[in-house]
Amino acid sequence: MKFPKGFLWGGATAANQFEGAWQEGGKGPNVPDHIRGGTLTEPRLWDKEIDENVYYPSHEAVDFYHHYKEDIALYGEMGFKCFRLSVNWSRIFPTGMEETPNPEGLQFYHNVFAECKKYGIEPLVTLSHYELPWGLSEKYNGWTDREVIGHYVRYATTLFKEYKDEVKYWLTFNEINAGANTFGRILSLGMQGEDHKPMFKWTETPEEASDRYTALHNQFVASALTVKKGHEINPEFKIGLMIAGMMTYPYSPNPADVKKAQDRMNMGNWFCGDVQVRGHYPYYAERYFRDNQITVRKEPGDEEILKEGTVDFYSFSYYMSSCESADPELAKTAGNVFSGLKNPYLSASEWGWQIDPEGLRIYLNEVYGRYEIPLMVVENGLGANDERGEDGKFHDTYRIDYLRSHIQAMAEAVDDGVDLMGYTMWGCTDLVSASTGEMKKRYGFVYVDKDNDGNGDLHRERKDSFYWFKKVCETNGEDLE
Repeated sequence: MKFPKGFLWGGATAANQFEGAWQEGGKGPNVPDHIRGGTLTEPRLWDKEIDENVYYPSHEAVDFYHHYKEDIALYGEMGFKCFRLSVNWSRIFPTGMEETPNPEGLQFYHNVFAECKKYGIEPLVTLSHYELPWGLSEKYNGWTDREVIGHYVRYATTLFKEYKDEVKYWLTFNEINAGANTFGRILSLGMQGEDHKPMFKWTETPEEASDRYTALHNQFVASALTVKKGHEINPEFKIGLMIAGMMTYPYSPNPADVKKAQDRMNMGNWFCGDVQVRGHYPYYAERYFRDNQITVRKEPGDEEILKEGTVDFYSFSYYMSSCESADPELAKTAGNVFSGLKNPYLSASEWGWQIDPEGLRIYLNEVYGRYEIPLMVVENGLGANDERGEDGKFHDTYRIDYLRSHIQAMAEAVDDGVDLMGYTMWGCTDLVSASTGEMKKRYGFVYVDKDNDGNGDLHRERKDSFYWFKKVCETNGEDLE
């Protein structure tokens, strides 16, 4: 079991969880800048008006903005071949509506890409990773208005032209299928709601669901136009989609459970992939919209745009799997974006995410069998409360075990015949959790001295997993001990 030559080993981050400097360098506010921190039991809240007396995790995050040289040097030491990061849209266009970009913002990313080049690291850039400028959210109710499409395409075109010789790999939207779930109303789609509304506690009327799916449709159109534009600017660009991978099993052989799991995979997972890879809405969406009284507002020509703007590769996050059942009484467990039923055959992290490396192999085979285009795992990792050992160091063997088992599953999938491009572990340097806003929930190979309340001096330290992943990169995945 060997990984292909040139396999892209690395790590992944998002500007709103990592970058900080929310008011520096000409940056404007974005949607995450209005979101308070939370915990596992207390959902995150968001404010229309930023309160100076409230802690907003994205404002400083872990300050990559001022530590980028140090952080990228650590990635170089590990032997990264790839670094996935996002460009903060409001750092380039502060309100999202300007005609000309902010030169300080453009220069910052030039500096970042130059550091990557110094260490032979290929950037993988997400154009929109839950970072919609607040101005677009306020004026247009986020992606519900088609006007946002033009602003996004201008933003993407600006980046393609500016960095056409520095970046080869691009992703249009992070976890675009989050918009197919009520979670995505605020963070993914930038839709306005009530002040202090819990981010994960949405219920919807058919009219609200229609707005949400219309907003998602507008993202589909924007993505397709962007793919087409990118290929015109540089035919060597590889532009992909990004899905929150959700492997869902039927809880039992009961046909009702099997159908429930199939429905969840269809609308929660395959729907967005089908549109962006195949270039049209899938057959099963029609009944889902009819049964739920959802009307997606489209315009003439949209079908042709989707057909012409299909992606080059399929990337996804994978943290866990879940089960589905027709029995409403079964207890639920926490998940990444999506809730699901407890699988009695799996263990779970302290945040309730069930650990299923074999599910990753199954998912890779399912996706590749469906689309037959190159795949990339761009998020995978274990959030844990890392504590110092008696020697003052971080011995995160549990993280090494988690990553080892998932890399082994990827190797099996490659041996199965799956065309896998690379693997970027999530939160390679500790960063703010998207789901809770905590620092306590750590993912990184590199520890950052900061707590849930923003205290700490932000210094970086290597964990045991740092040295382990260095071997993985150096041996192209052959040495996992």
